[in-house]
Amino acid sequence: MAEPAHRIIEQPTADKGTKPAPLILLVDDDEITRLSMAGRLKRLGYRVIEAGDGVAGLNVIRAQRPDLVILDWMMPGMDGPGVCEAIRADPELKSSQVVLMTAHDRPEQIAEGLSRGADDFLSKAASKQEVLARVQASLRSSALVREIERTRDDLDRSHRLLSAKQAELESELQSASDFVRAQLPLPGMPARGLTMQWAYQPSLALGGDLFQAIPWGSETLGLYILDASGHGVAAALRAVELMSFLREENLAKAVGSFDPGAIITEANRRFPLTQDGEYFTLWVGRLHLPSRTLFYATAGHSGAFLHAADRESQWLASASLPLGFDPDITFESASAKLRLRDRVYLLSDGIYEAPSPTGELWGRDRLQATLEGNCNHTLAHCISETMAAAKHWLSGDIFPDDVALLGVEVLDDLASEKETL
Repeated sequence: MAEPAHRIIEQPTADKGTKPAPLILLVDDDEITRLSMAGRLKRLGYRVIEAGDGVAGLNVIRAQRPDLVILDWMMPGMDGPGVCEAIRADPELKSSQVVLMTAHDRPEQIAEGLSRGADDFLSKAASKQEVLARVQASLRSSALVREIERTRDDLDRSHRLLSAKQAELESELQSASDFVRAQLPLPGMPARGLTMQWAYQPSLALGGDLFQAIPWGSETLGLYILDASGHGVAAALRAVELMSFLREENLAKAVGSFDPGAIITEANRRFPLTQDGEYFTLWVGRLHLPSRTLFYATAGHSGAFLHAADRESQWLASASLPLGFDPDITFESASAKLRLRDRVYLLSDGIYEAPSPTGELWGRDRLQATLEGNCNHTLAHCISETMAAAKHWLSGDIFPDDVALLGVEVLDDLASEKETL
């Protein structure tokens, strides 16, 4: 009966729950030498697999992944150095610990074996003490390599899980960002005789600076811009909650009018300062279309800028506390008369607080000069150029705070028709 290509000899039994003894593969075509070495290793407490040639040894390595491989140099077919080269060429096996066993340990032979992939040499005539020392040293190296591989595999798995979670989070953030942007007005004509354009760039995927231009009744256009303190998901969710309150049907029930001062007074009562110190600033305007009168009120917000076509421009703001700081305060409305070609800009402080590389803020004056300098261009061009100027000052594209800029221009009927063509 033909001898099997490899066999596992009797091996020490491990107590239940203890780590099994290291597994060593012996590859030698000489059965007597192989049995002798296997017996010595077994008596030292190791598990042993035997293989009679290089090809069989490679198959065992692939199937069993032993902790240590001891190869005879001289074997028919694939010799020991040939097996070493095959091991190093295989990405799955190349980290295997390999000892070449030879009866001739000449320096040139050792150099050749090391250059072809062996990690160490063991003489067939070695003493029990030398065999034990070399095997133990090789197994220590093997254990370190295996630990590195396990750590690498754990890191790879963790990276894959982290990447999957990151992709899932980014997808959810994108969905949330799309939802928030869907709450913003569509550029164009919010009402007859008006045109509107805006730019919006949150500092993170989600922003807490939101705005709207929306009908409040048949003859009124509601305008507002709000700023939730903080950034990211929490600020955006709180901002959407305040936007819900500012819907026409909610205001009709909760406030009973569309007066900006009354709206902010009620919002101040409903949105107190949180336990974490989060709050809102808010600017609310109500444009009465037949008279072109803009009523407005503000709660701690930087406000709006009115660029007048034929008179002095002005900032539509007043000193006031943000929402929730004093629940008993009453906010009052102010008013401004709009004329043809007047533009009202609602803006967040993130645009004029853009810092230069030296730390100097862009400032309201530069913002105002940019808006006024583009007054003879279309509103869309003016918004675009203003954002570009702020980024040029910033020397970058990423603002440290949310940036929102909305413009509404009063047009005559003929200009309105041209704007839509």
